[in-house]
Amino acid sequence: MSFLDYFIDALFLQAGYNSALVAIGAGLLGLAGGGAGAFIFLRKRALVSDAISHATLPGVGIAFILMVAFGGDGRWLPGLIIGSAVSSAIGLLLVEWITRQTRLTEDAAIGAVLSVFFGLGIVLLTIIQTMSSGRQAGLESFLLGSTAGMLISEATTIACAGALAAGFVFILRRPMTLVAFDPEYAATTGINVRYVDLAMMGLALIVTVIGLKIVGLILIVALLIIPSVTARFWTNQVGLMIGIAAVIGGLSGYVGAALSAAAASLPTGPIIVLVAFGFFVISALFSPLRGGLASAMRHWRFQRRVHRRQGLLALARREPIYDGLTLRILRHSGMIRRDGVATLRGRIASQKAARDEARWAMARRILSDDSAVERYDGLTPIEDMMTPDQIDEIDRVILDQNGAPA
Repeated sequence: MSFLDYFIDALFLQAGYNSALVAIGAGLLGLAGGGAGAFIFLRKRALVSDAISHATLPGVGIAFILMVAFGGDGRWLPGLIIGSAVSSAIGLLLVEWITRQTRLTEDAAIGAVLSVFFGLGIVLLTIIQTMSSGRQAGLESFLLGSTAGMLISEATTIACAGALAAGFVFILRRPMTLVAFDPEYAATTGINVRYVDLAMMGLALIVTVIGLKIVGLILIVALLIIPSVTARFWTNQVGLMIGIAAVIGGLSGYVGAALSAAAASLPTGPIIVLVAFGFFVISALFSPLRGGLASAMRHWRFQRRVHRRQGLLALARREPIYDGLTLRILRHSGMIRRDGVATLRGRIASQKAARDEARWAMARRILSDDSAVERYDGLTPIEDMMTPDQIDEIDRVILDQNGAPA
C-alpha cells in the first residue's frame, strides 16, 4: 500500500483501533485547544499559555520520581498528567501573584516563571536519567510529543480528557466571550472577571496537560494560538471566530494524527502543528476578509477606480492624458478610442464625473458637518451617499451661484 492509501485508511479510522483512538483524541484535543485558545487570544494573553506549557515539565519529573519511589511505573500517564497539572497550576498562580503584588509587567512575570520552571524540569529529567530504577526511557517524548507505542489506555485517557475540555469550553463560552471582548462591561453585569480569567487559563492548562503526550509541551502553545489567529482572518464576529478556531484546531489534530499514523517515522506533534500552520497559510492568502490576495485585489480595484476617475475628469476638462495605465483603463472600458478621442459613452461619463466633483465641492461648503462629506473617499457617486433632497439643494446653490452676475 502507498502512503496515500495508509493516510486514507487512517483518516477514515481504518488503520487500527489504537490509531483511530489517537486520531479521535487528537481531534478532540485540537477542538478544545482551538476554542480555549480563541478566548486567550482575544484577551491578549497568548504568552500565558506558553508559561503554562513550560511549567508542566517539573511536574512530569516530580510525578515520575514519586511514582518510582512508591514502587510504581513512573510512566503511568494519569499520574504524569496530575503532576504536570499541579506544576502548571502553580506556575499560573505564580504569574498572577507576581503581576498583582509587584511592579513587574505580565510579560516579565511570564518570562521569569517560564525560564525557572523549564530549567527545573530539565534538571529533574537529567536526574531521572541517572536513576537505576523506573522505566524512564521515552520520558523525553513529553517535550515534543509522541504517539509511537502509545497504550490503548493512554489514548482513551487523552480522548476522554479532550472531550471533557471541549465540553467545558462550550459550557463557559458566554462569560468567557464577554470578558474577552469587553471586560469592563462584563464587570458591570456582575461577572467576576478574575474568576473568568482563571477559568480561561484553567482550560489552557487542561489542554496543555492532556496534550503533552501527543503534541508535547514545546509545541502545545501552537495548538492553542494558531487556530485562533487563523480564524481571525475569516470573521469579525467573536462567536463565529471561536467556532472557526475550534473547527480548525480539531481538523489540525485529526488530520495531523492521521498523517502520523500513515508514516510511522513522522512525529505526531510537529505534524499536527504543521497542519495547523497549513490552515494559517491558506487563510492568510485566500481569506476574502483579510487574506493577502483579497487585499491585493482590493488595492488593484481601488487603483483602477482612481485612474478611471482622474481620466474622466481630464476628459471633462479637455486635458491631455499621459499616464499609460489611465489610458488603458479608459480604452478597455470603452471611454476613449485608440487615438485618445472620447467616445459618446466617455463624454457622458466624464460629464457626470465633473458634475459629481462640483457637487461634492459645494457639499463641503454648505454641508460640512454632514457625515457623508466626512466619509467621502473621492470616488463614490454622490447619489450613493446623499439623499435626493440634499442633492437638489446642492444643485440649486450651484445654479444660483453660476447664474449670479460677476
